[in-house]
Amino acid sequence: MEDLNSVAALWWAVIAAGVYHGINPGMGWPLAVSAALMERKKLALVGALVALAFGHFLAMTAILLPFSMMASLVAWQSEIRIGAGLLVIALGIYLLINRKHPKFLSRVPPTKLALWSFLAAMAHGAGLMLVPIFLGLNAGGDMHSSHSAAGILMANNVGAAFFVAFVHTAAMTLAGGLFATIIYFWLGLKFLSKTWFNLDVVWALSLILVGGIGIWSAW
Repeated sequence: MEDLNSVAALWWAVIAAGVYHGINPGMGWPLAVSAALMERKKLALVGALVALAFGHFLAMTAILLPFSMMASLVAWQSEIRIGAGLLVIALGIYLLINRKHPKFLSRVPPTKLALWSFLAAMAHGAGLMLVPIFLGLNAGGDMHSSHSAAGILMANNVGAAFFVAFVHTAAMTLAGGLFATIIYFWLGLKFLSKTWFNLDVVWALSLILVGGIGIWSAW
């Protein structure tokens, strides 16, 4: 029963991380509002959100897939999870020290939202935030260390990586889409520029927190 509760908590963490990424303007939903306002088409908002979601999903899978293959090394599972946690913490500390946004993101044309979303998620460590949670979901297992068992475990982990990325991206898109819809139909971008607060520090601290939880759970 305790294991089921732990797994459920980790899946809620995947969803919560998606919602958190979704409401963060740094993941792109203001660009979807801007695209819809410029084209003066409601469907442009949906198209922009889909492009952002596709890019974010690609970024999540690009980060999770290598770890899904590493997670098949059952004997080194704790070390891998601790290493991943330390990596996430290091990124969080770096972002606390360096508050500048990557300049290359401003060079991506607004017509290429999927590419922008992919690069933004990679640059801000959005995928790395999922790694300790993902490894926690794939922890344990009493399979022996034969090649066939390792292959089965790796295949299961790869499938889980895609599913985690999908669930996370769906939560992000719903949350970001809700904010984008409210801004587009009722409040406008002027409201956003006047009232939104900076989430950079919160983002960096959340990376450190998730990394710390990942290390603690691995211990």
